[in-house]
Amino acid sequence: MSTSQKSFYLTTPIYYVNDSPHIGTAYTTVAGDVLTRWHRQKGESVWFLTGTDEHGQKVLSAAEAHGVAPQDWCDRLVEDSWKPVWKSLNIANDDFIRTTEPRHMERVQRFLSRLKDQGHIYSGKYEGPYCIGCEEFKLPGDLLEGDLCPIHSKPCEIVSEENWFFKLSAFVPALLEHYKNNPQACEPASARNEVISFLEGDVQDLSISRSTFDWGIPVPWDTKQVIYVWFDALLNYATAVGLDDEAGSVGGKKFAQTWPADVHLVGKDILRFHAVIWPAMLMAGGLPLAKKVFAHGWLMVGGEKMSKSKANKIAPAEITDHFGVDAFRYYFLRAIPFGQDGSFSWEDMAARYTSELANDFGNLASRLIAMIEKYCDGAIPEVAHDSTLESALSETVSKADAAMCALDFQGGITSIMEFCKRVNGYVTEKEPWVVAKDESRKGELDAILYNTAESIRALAILLHPVMPETTEILWESLGASSGCGSLAEQKISDVATWGQLKQGSKVTKGAVLFPRLEEKL
Repeated sequence: MSTSQKSFYLTTPIYYVNDSPHIGTAYTTVAGDVLTRWHRQKGESVWFLTGTDEHGQKVLSAAEAHGVAPQDWCDRLVEDSWKPVWKSLNIANDDFIRTTEPRHMERVQRFLSRLKDQGHIYSGKYEGPYCIGCEEFKLPGDLLEGDLCPIHSKPCEIVSEENWFFKLSAFVPALLEHYKNNPQACEPASARNEVISFLEGDVQDLSISRSTFDWGIPVPWDTKQVIYVWFDALLNYATAVGLDDEAGSVGGKKFAQTWPADVHLVGKDILRFHAVIWPAMLMAGGLPLAKKVFAHGWLMVGGEKMSKSKANKIAPAEITDHFGVDAFRYYFLRAIPFGQDGSFSWEDMAARYTSELANDFGNLASRLIAMIEKYCDGAIPEVAHDSTLESALSETVSKADAAMCALDFQGGITSIMEFCKRVNGYVTEKEPWVVAKDESRKGELDAILYNTAESIRALAILLHPVMPETTEILWESLGASSGCGSLAEQKISDVATWGQLKQGSKVTKGAVLFPRLEEKL
């Protein structure tokens, strides 16, 4: 793979460290992981970034409440909570950015100084409502009755400060033109319409510094103030890959290979930051804009968005301890259309686990392995062809690839599982256990088993980005690595090429892929 090839660059939001990961943050991160794994299996160079947002008043308050210094508080949460959860969920990120790292802080200060030198920043006074929970300056029209934040249902503080301002309003015409000419730059359409509506309103310049606390990156030319946490945080996507480093340096080369980002994944509650403020910052800095900002919906529990104040946050381990990590990864992308709000329920997850994973997929694989062991001495029979299955597989790969690359995870996974059902139907129709009773039909039996095994080979590859651990177990059970190579090396474009499983490869009975839930208790 050429080192000069533009990487497929995907970012998640960087998450506030003042709390532990919950299934909402895991939802975003798993989506990013599945998409980047898919692009890797397309043979692309990939760079996947996640990380933590560690500055601002909210983090400072949380640290003070726990009686520790803010840096110690951040260090503890990152190492004891955030990184272990991502590891447990099999997140294969290439980098993890922390906004307290020197590489980030130095590049933020350099970029900010450049914007000031170019006339995009000026001194002024800010007075108005500020939500500490959102770390956001609010417009009066954003608030509920009683000056309540609609996200946190708490009163905003009225802030009055001498600050530095970014000329956000100057970029409104260019932003509107950008979204008119590049509708794919903000998706889904409902998110883009919301952004355009905001831009067509009374967009104010943005206060980008705070003087009432010191937990943040100092403003380079006015060290009594710290940079507004969102202005600092949004830059992580560029600082992590070498923003403004010299062209010939390591960072400069990385930036050239990586920027602009192909996809910024965000929750819809932080859409305005990413689709208004962030691209305006990039325009001011003379940098290309991200190709796509995609705002997914909220995960609802009991009909309400998860919230610490409502005590309805669920830690990923509460689900993975019961259903397993791969079922967790599968369920949230299969059950909820990405971009819309979706409700989590234990009952729905248990039903999908049993019907789709244990019965349709897991049982198909275990039956196939058992029959090859019983009827073929545990060896893959000679290559056979079934035109109906081959055609269905080719169509499935095409549909799944288009859907996954368009961030329609539900559509992609559904098409793969429909092929799984088709293979189950093939086995039911062909009745290999009946054919096996007649020795004169051994060739017919071998063909049925080969076609089934070859279909499962394809399913293992197509589901690998979604369920990496389970599909690795299946790949080994099929004996596929000996003839086909490692599962991670399999290319999406080659999946539908029939006849890749090698005759004579040994199958082995592995662990049950999806044990019955009552057996997991």
